[in-house]
Amino acid sequence: MLTRCGVGGLLLYDYDRVELANMNRLFFRPEHAGMTKTDAAVRTLNEINPDVSLESYTMNITTVEGYESFVRSITGADGASRVDLILSCVDNYEARMTINQAALELGQTWMESGVSEDAVSGH
Repeated sequence: MLTRCGVGGLLLYDYDRVELANMNRLFFRPEHAGMTKTDAAVRTLNEINPDVSLESYTMNITTVEGYESFVRSITGADGASRVDLILSCVDNYEARMTINQAALELGQTWMESGVSEDAVSGH
């Protein structure tokens, strides 16, 4: 949706790979099975709007290395935030709390969104 609206840029983080089970709730296609989710997302989003700047990071932000990379990617050289919003679409509590910690440390606005596996409920 953000890509279709022409948002300036997106930073994408995920360490997982696309599985056929993901097809019911994400924009992935069967030919993406086995690709990293970030690479598949960049491919699809570039097809939707090639003018959006996309940065892809295939790593787990709950590790020390992943967390440090995440914080570096959302802060500029002057230490100020270079993003307007962190939109979290994670599927586990640990990652959610990691994003919350980074947002608190940086004074950054963030929002959580998701849908259940059967797409009947969400948050």
